[in-house]
Formats: sequence, structure tokens, C-alpha cells
Amino acid sequence: MKISCKLAIGALSALLPVSLALGQQDYIGQFDVYTGYMYLNSPLISLGESGFHTQVGMSPAKWYTLGLDFSTGYGDTALVTSMLNSKTQAQIDSALSPIGVNPASIQLPLRSRSQTYSMGPQLNYRHFKKVTLFIHPDLGAIHEIATPMPDTLLTTLLVHEMLPSGRPKTDWVGFYGFGGGITVLPARHVGVKLHVDFVHDHLFPDILNGRNSVRLSVGPIFYMGKNLAEAK
Repeated sequence: MKISCKLAIGALSALLPVSLALGQQDYIGQFDVYTGYMYLNSPLISLGESGFHTQVGMSPAKWYTLGLDFSTGYGDTALVTSMLNSKTQAQIDSALSPIGVNPASIQLPLRSRSQTYSMGPQLNYRHFKKVTLFIHPDLGAIHEIATPMPDTLLTTLLVHEMLPSGRPKTDWVGFYGFGGGITVLPARHVGVKLHVDFVHDHLFPDILNGRNSVRLSVGPIFYMGKNLAEAK
């Protein structure tokens, strides 16, 4: 999937030199639908999640769009004590120090599934004939399911202490940030969209600090409906 994303970005980059020509866009569809590959990176916990990203939009005017946004992805990481908040680190230290175990040596494999939901405006810059630039605020909610995958007796005991129910740890929180990108328009009703978002959230505040994440997605976008390029 990462290779596919790099190839798509490379193809988009190759189109740009011939696309950055000044002029009026012949067709600006009132409605659009986008779907593409998504990669969500959360450096604080060394987590990368691959999946898909989709949007639907309606443009009341050429310069702005109102839309709904959804993405979902899966990924694996390994939690170490330095990733945890100070309260949780102290609890683990107090539990392991009496038996002579260095907390820094503990790694807990973890599988994550994340889903994001948002809605709002997007501002469009259509000064180029075959390229649209866009920016937007990011305000929404993220749902994450974290499933510990203990692989030693010690990590099994730690998971049992932290999750006595034995169920995966789940959380819903809001996020905020900003995003933007570029759409290349090789055909009247079809484009190739590269989308980047930078957001902050605080999932699992009982054990983690707040974290910053970057979402990258790329894929086709389809336009339909009334031609806003002809609107007065």
C-alpha cells in the first residue's frame, strides 16, 4: 500500500508541469465524490495506519465546498514506557522495581484501528486551468480501538492489570487542526487528489499524552452536477 501511494504521488507530480497553466477551468461540478488510499501517522506512539479515505462535497459557489469526511485504517506498534504519561510510568515503575525489572525494557505489541469523522468547509483556489488548490480547517472526532497483543508472561500480567475485562481499549475524542492539498484535473469529470491533514487529539488520556498526527491520502475524485464555471 505504501508503494502504491508513492507511485500515485509520483504520477501526480509528473502531471503538474503540464497542468500549471493559467486560465479558466471549463467545468466545475457542483458535487464531488473522492476515495483514495490513506496513511495516518502518529509519531508519539510510532504508529502508522493504512486504510482508505472518502469524502462527498457540495459546492454552493466556485470558491468553497461543504463536505463530509471519513477515513479508517489499521496498524501495529509496540508501546514502551517512554510513550506513556508520567502517572502511568510511575505506576509501572512501582510495580516492576521490587522484582528487579527495568521498565524501559518492556515492549507491548499493540494493534490499532482508527476511524475519523468530520464535516465543514473547504476553500478552493481555481486560478489554474488544470489544477485546484484547497485548504480547510479540521474539526471532528476520532474513534480508536487498541488491542494489546502480549507476547511474554510479563506483558500478559501488565495487560491483565490494566485491562482486567480482557477487552480491547476503546476511546472517542475530538480533534482539531488544518489540512489542504492539490487536485490535478486531466479530464472534465475526473481528477487526482493529494490530501494532507495535520491534527491534534488526546486519545486514552488515562495512559497517554496528547498527540499530533499526519494523514496523507491520494486517489481519484469525480465531479458531477451543474457547471459552476458557467455561473454568473
